[in-house]
Amino acid sequence: MRLRLRPFCTMLTMLVLAACATQPAPPPVKIQPVTTSDAVFPAPPQLQPQIAFWRNVYAVWGRQQVAFHDNRYMDLIYEVVSLPGMENEGYSTDQQALVKMQYETLKASLRQLEFKTAANAPLTPDEAALAAKIRNSSGGSSAIAGASDRLRSQRGLRERFKRGLEISGRYDTAFRGVFREAGLPEDLAYLPHVESSFQNHAASSVGAVGMWQFMPDTAKRHMMMNVAVDERRDPVASAQGAADYLGKAYGRLGSWPLAITSYNHGVGGMSRARLQHGDDIALIVGSYSGKGFGFASRNFYTEFLAAREVARNPQRYFPEGLNYDAPLNLDRIQLRQSVTAPMLASYYEVNLWELNNLNKAWNPPAQNGRIALPAGTKVWLPAGTVARLAQRGSAGRDFVMAETVSATPSR
Repeated sequence: MRLRLRPFCTMLTMLVLAACATQPAPPPVKIQPVTTSDAVFPAPPQLQPQIAFWRNVYAVWGRQQVAFHDNRYMDLIYEVVSLPGMENEGYSTDQQALVKMQYETLKASLRQLEFKTAANAPLTPDEAALAAKIRNSSGGSSAIAGASDRLRSQRGLRERFKRGLEISGRYDTAFRGVFREAGLPEDLAYLPHVESSFQNHAASSVGAVGMWQFMPDTAKRHMMMNVAVDERRDPVASAQGAADYLGKAYGRLGSWPLAITSYNHGVGGMSRARLQHGDDIALIVGSYSGKGFGFASRNFYTEFLAAREVARNPQRYFPEGLNYDAPLNLDRIQLRQSVTAPMLASYYEVNLWELNNLNKAWNPPAQNGRIALPAGTKVWLPAGTVARLAQRGSAGRDFVMAETVSATPSR
């Protein structure tokens, strides 16, 4: 009986999904863009369609919406589809089926339009409307050719970005301090919105880890990474690593748009792009076709500009309000000698579990004391720990094991 019903159930499911797909998407929120261009982070007119697209991704389209768009001409948005079912981090089976069906249907329509346009054949009313949509985009009439190959889907990130903004309340002051001390633009503190939405547990399929998404080889050049410690999981330490990387990238490239893009594409890759197109980020984004310079690299700088704009104007984009996390309030020391975590907990009279929880960079063998934390390791302590020991006359011993990086008053 089940076998006989399965074709009927499958057909019913597809009909339901098709109904969801053809429902009109919620209208986009009418948001007047703020000025995004300045001398440090220019926003050329040619990049405005991309900035507007990512602004929609971050602040307008939610996780229950998927935009089908051209991956070159970012103002060419064919449709925004509402997903059925519950909101999840990934797609449910039904949601995945809907997205696939919509993608394949639209791709077939674009292929047919390309064929008829090339053959100068008459178009149906639907095909004529599709052609008009393409011609009215930044790509113009020439964008019809190859449109099917440039089709892409993008899920909205509004809820994720909003939560990232709230988490940023904990780190914004610290991150800005890191870049300020390095003599770099403080607004580089917005980069984690693009990389991880301020999720410290973020890990990519290619090996990037942490809020700042460092790959292992790059991390080893800019922060501590060994069998005991992986500072990619320490947001402030990795921010210092990002400052080191970006400062050196700017020194080589001489342009913040290029230096920021190098965070995704590498300094070597952007040096090659610069040889061909100079410092013109719009020309590089529009014309450079070097190895590995794909969709992610082409859009990285405009994603940063869009994230910066939204984060600087939260009331405009999230009128319902935000609940920012409290700013980071901890003591920080740097070890003068190697020491195990249990010994450190005893030394500073801190519970070992709490100490491990504060220091996300420590690997399991270091957490349980099987291997020592090396000299130079930066350690987070509960707020007021250093001052409390000083009040008890224990300050002298602090300087034997570690030096204070920052401290808060005792409670």
